[in-house]
Amino acid sequence: MKRTAIDLADGRELIYFDERDDAVRDQPDRRELPAPPPASQLRYDPLTDEWVAFAVHRQTRTFLPPADQCPLCPSTPDRLSEIPAPDYDVAVFENRFPALSGNVAAEPAQITPFTPVRPGRGRCEVVCFTDDHNASFASLPPRRVRTVLDALADRTTALGELPGVEQVFCFENRGVEIGVTLHHPHGQIYAYPFVTPRTGALLAAARRHAARTSGRNLYADVLAAERAAGDRVVVSNEHWTAYVPAAARWPFEVHVAPHRPVPDIPALTDGERDAFGPLYLDLLRRFDGLFDLPMPYIAAWHQAPVRVDRELGHLHLQLFSTRRARDKLKYLAGSESGMGVFINDIAPERAAELLRAA
Repeated sequence: MKRTAIDLADGRELIYFDERDDAVRDQPDRRELPAPPPASQLRYDPLTDEWVAFAVHRQTRTFLPPADQCPLCPSTPDRLSEIPAPDYDVAVFENRFPALSGNVAAEPAQITPFTPVRPGRGRCEVVCFTDDHNASFASLPPRRVRTVLDALADRTTALGELPGVEQVFCFENRGVEIGVTLHHPHGQIYAYPFVTPRTGALLAAARRHAARTSGRNLYADVLAAERAAGDRVVVSNEHWTAYVPAAARWPFEVHVAPHRPVPDIPALTDGERDAFGPLYLDLLRRFDGLFDLPMPYIAAWHQAPVRVDRELGHLHLQLFSTRRARDKLKYLAGSESGMGVFINDIAPERAAELLRAA
């Protein structure tokens, strides 16, 4: 894989990850762009012990443009995009409308004694999986999945080395039902200046399990139990297992986990990286085959924090959809949104059965 970094017209970084060593990526960004927006503001919620980001500049971000105006397609002589090159394999660049960034102008003022405020330091990147606007992740060849995984490993390492970054989150949103604002196949990476609530909860449970079991890894034990039970396993190979969690929150939710406990994507071996693509592509096609239409989903990589509790983590990909039937979506209503208690309409064993048959 060849890695080439350039600067866009407004100073943001773009990195090409090419599968050909002879790829030339010297095309300049010829656009005239305004300066990047200032960093968002983080406000602490003392009632939940969580940080909330306020990124008001994101109200003006690009929203579902027609295909001939897609900012993630390669540039042409008649239309300049975020990608200056006329083609690419995988491209990663700093988000033009970031929720977190290093562009900090001044420290924000305190709101109340109970609500500390600080700049939204960090970084947000866009990961373009292909230059084909009409493709999907499920249509990519295994070699491209490997390139994407190598790019995510590269970015996880680089972003984790930035001052103040505590967690790196790689994910893909697919489908207007999920809330995507661009149809082009892409994902995102957030480098947070704190450990997220979800990861904090996972680590707390893992810490309690380790204390009870003389240091055993909770996720590794759960994965071993699911593989032994078998009835919720959808597909597996030598290095990975994809299974529906016994307490799945979403109608169709699958965890894809390596058999070897590793903290993050960079820790995967070449063999593990190669084995991920065929299995994951199989799983995505099963999702699309459930109702014979493109399945909206979120694919969220759970990685250990950058600086703490890395021994408690176990890398895994959580793939889930809000679709519960061909003509029905799962909405986060009163119990889920108000109290955080999920009520699932589909038994995990049934969901696994349907996915195996898809």
